[in-house]
Amino acid sequence: MTAAPSVQRITPRIDSRRLEALTRRVQVADPTSTQDVTNAMTGDVLGTVPHGTPEDVRAAAKRARGVQRTWAARPVRERAAVLRRFHDLVLARQDEVLDLIQLENGKARRHAFEEIMDVTLNARYCANTAHEYLRPKRRQGAQPGLTRVWELHHPKGLVGVISPWNYPLTLGISDALPAIVAGNAILTKPDAQTPFSALWAVDLLEEAGMPPGLVQVVTGSGAELGLPIIENCDFLMFTGSTAVGRTVAAQAGENLIDCSMELGGKNALLVLDDADVDQAVSGAVRACFSNTGQLCISMERIYVPSTLWDEFIRKFVVATEAMKLSAAIDYSGDMGSLVSQKQLDTVIRHVEDAKSKGATVLAGGRRRPDLGPFFFEPTILTGVDDTMEVYAHETFGPLVSVYRVAGEEEAIAKANDSEFGLNFSVWTSDERRGRRVAARLQAGTVNVNDAYAAAWGSVDAPMGGMKASGLGRRHGEHGILKYTESQTIAVERVVPVGAPDGVDPARYARVVSAGLKILKRLPGIK
Repeated sequence: MTAAPSVQRITPRIDSRRLEALTRRVQVADPTSTQDVTNAMTGDVLGTVPHGTPEDVRAAAKRARGVQRTWAARPVRERAAVLRRFHDLVLARQDEVLDLIQLENGKARRHAFEEIMDVTLNARYCANTAHEYLRPKRRQGAQPGLTRVWELHHPKGLVGVISPWNYPLTLGISDALPAIVAGNAILTKPDAQTPFSALWAVDLLEEAGMPPGLVQVVTGSGAELGLPIIENCDFLMFTGSTAVGRTVAAQAGENLIDCSMELGGKNALLVLDDADVDQAVSGAVRACFSNTGQLCISMERIYVPSTLWDEFIRKFVVATEAMKLSAAIDYSGDMGSLVSQKQLDTVIRHVEDAKSKGATVLAGGRRRPDLGPFFFEPTILTGVDDTMEVYAHETFGPLVSVYRVAGEEEAIAKANDSEFGLNFSVWTSDERRGRRVAARLQAGTVNVNDAYAAAWGSVDAPMGGMKASGLGRRHGEHGILKYTESQTIAVERVVPVGAPDGVDPARYARVVSAGLKILKRLPGIK
């Protein structure tokens, strides 16, 4: 396992003055109550943010609602123009936020850049499609030709966004973009470990022309602020663990607000017997170790047929051991740090538990304090069984278990044998076969001959989880319309639906029954 020497580290483009300026965006009643944000690369304090209270949440919600009414009244094209300018600003200022993402999260810069791609793709898509999705639409009426019907979409009002630490820019702002273009205000709480990336994005949105105060950021403990956010919003977007998601969903239900959630996963990669092994190995490295494995849609299980087992394992181990671990604030590293001691402890626990019960470590398996406090080598396990914690529980780190299977049917069955169903990957030289296998997998997204980015980056298509991996979808038409209330307006002309005054009800029923039989045969009638 190679390591980039510490001398490669360069001075970040973001300094304490910039962080303090971003922090001032968080309005609280008691600015003396603060919490530290840790530099994941070094373990030192990166900066401080206010420790918000439930009263701060209520005040932020009130401010946001005051701005939302005028924002919703602006034409969709004006709201979309803000997102287009934001798109350009993110690309122009990316070096600053790439530094910030690395410092807050610890990831390698190549993986931080994925967040730039995601935010700009989403901004462009929402700006270019919002008018089409949000415009009033004609619908077929109860009495064709006599009933005229329109479908309208109104903004929900105030959307709450609770985001995790693993993609601080992407999850800190991308879910807010469709809600903003739909006319909503946002009350967002980024994770306490990574608040600055979200604050940076809000700063750029206002520079792009978004009204000040439309997006309110609160910082603090999720346990303290989660319920007040739910109680003061009209819709909630949550990304996090399944355990917390169950609690959040129950709280949203108690408050009769809708919610959308991306939750946990134990994602599987299937290597079919006709796969190009070199391509599958390269894909598996990206699938398992991108973002240091701290990716909801990364792979923690790999199923390999016996016919390819020896070749795949040999090449996968070589490729994994060749990865360069680095704390450099540049593009030199293949993998960065874990975000915290808590994540490091989880990875160590899963590895040691598996080893103690008979699993074999083929690559990695060690922490790397010589690089930074939370570094851990990319690790491959074999011989994992259901007595081990790593077998069914999400690790959320650079750890993958590889299983030998007889063939396609066993791989599909084992991949589906999980409470989770977020993102799977299939590798084959036959695209049609790959699609057939993908359709049998119980996951919200399946990538054929790609790790995760093909489905994630296809923002015109829905993305979300099956089973215990989530509720609702982000991206696509649904990703915008979920932040709206649909309204049907029906105008009846000439005669009402139902027997007119003075008409015998029995005769009316016979006439309408005959008419329904005719309508069934007419083209264009739904």
